[in-house]
Amino acid sequence: MSAALDICERLSPNRGARREAARPDLLVIHYTAMESAEAAIERLSDPAAEVSAHYVICERGGVTRLVPEAERAWHAGAGRWGDVCDVNSRSIGIELANLGSHPFPEPQMRSLEALMAGIMARWEIGPARVIGHSDMAPGRKSDPGPRFDWARLARAGLSVWPSAGTAGDFYADAARFGYPVGDVEEALVLEAFRLRFRPWATGPLAAADAALMADLAGRWPVLSGPA
Repeated sequence: MSAALDICERLSPNRGARREAARPDLLVIHYTAMESAEAAIERLSDPAAEVSAHYVICERGGVTRLVPEAERAWHAGAGRWGDVCDVNSRSIGIELANLGSHPFPEPQMRSLEALMAGIMARWEIGPARVIGHSDMAPGRKSDPGPRFDWARLARAGLSVWPSAGTAGDFYADAARFGYPVGDVEEALVLEAFRLRFRPWATGPLAAADAALMADLAGRWPVLSGPA
């Protein structure tokens, strides 16, 4: 699947060694929030910007590698997932050219799926270790946003998707799944969860939120390993 991808390489100077020789065990998905993939690549390659990512995928499906997977890209910034605080050292970051306000085109999604399948096989990253930028940085980041099709990735075995369980303590379960509960306001954790799993939902915490989070935490507790 990944072998069919034609990947262009334009190495960014914004990269370095992974701290403590860490092995990547997370995959973080972003959107660029810029007018074009080329504009995003220019920014991610600008030393003054001090940001980068391993890959950028344009709307037509073209893939550009900016940082080798074995190296540390500067895509995640401050945030946490489970016990991982230096997400940059433990992850591979993929940027999707999208302003965040429109659906992700089919060619782009197909390339993303192929790229992810190869990355996850190479580094033994399980579907539960695939997250959005908003998951690890609630309130600070909203990408890949409510228009991103997480359920599609789950159907392809590239992410996870919940069924309703028996509702429990939403925030305790959110921490078990990986959200940085305690680092940010509880309302921001709920917002991040809904961005990914219930983007149509509004209002205060509901039983439906708690039921889905209970299933996520029960099946994929973050500290159980890289499943």
